[in-house]
Amino acid sequence: MLYVIDTAHIEEIKKCVEIYPVAGVTTNPTIISKENTDFGTLIKTIRDIIGPDKMLHIQATSMSAEKIVKEAMELQQFVGGDFYVKIPVSPEGLKATKILKRSGIKVTMTAIFTQQQALISALAGADFVAPYINRLDNIVSDGVHVVSEIVEQFKNYDLKTKVLAASFKNVEQVHKVACVGSHAVTVAPDIFEKLIYHPLTYYAIDDFEKDWESVYGDKKILDLIG
Repeated sequence: MLYVIDTAHIEEIKKCVEIYPVAGVTTNPTIISKENTDFGTLIKTIRDIIGPDKMLHIQATSMSAEKIVKEAMELQQFVGGDFYVKIPVSPEGLKATKILKRSGIKVTMTAIFTQQQALISALAGADFVAPYINRLDNIVSDGVHVVSEIVEQFKNYDLKTKVLAASFKNVEQVHKVACVGSHAVTVAPDIFEKLIYHPLTYYAIDDFEKDWESVYGDKKILDLIG
């Protein structure tokens, strides 16, 4: 399982990279626009924070295949490192994906809502497909079930494409897509915090601290063996 940060907020990215075992960052036009800052400076800063070996997914904004390809190539040169261009699934997006794969540029096909969209994207050469879990749940389409069938399809046809599940509103959704074999998830920083939270964990930590202090007071291990 790969955990990917779903934000372009610099301070949140810094915090997540310091704490969690993150594989990279995903963005889209909505996420980028929320920062309301210079685009080039923003994505360069993100790359500097995560380094060249972590994934950076940036979505193309053009609609025609030719312009999508041009944007992808320019972005690859601009940010460097482990770069993926995100492309919404569409006829022009599939056309662009086929061209980009011949050029060696990695593609994440996004805005996936059906199993067939995912399968066709994979056959076109997408490295990742990104089904939207919560948005599917909101239209009673069971996002986790969609992911499970996409994973099964990829196994059946021995495809190398991976599932990057997206659009989460709670930890249960993340947990369930992990249980059905999603290769990666992209989650907002607040979901990262909730993934490791449990009140019993904090109760246990408090008990450890109280029991230690009952014998050793405010001294710590370094005070006792240094």
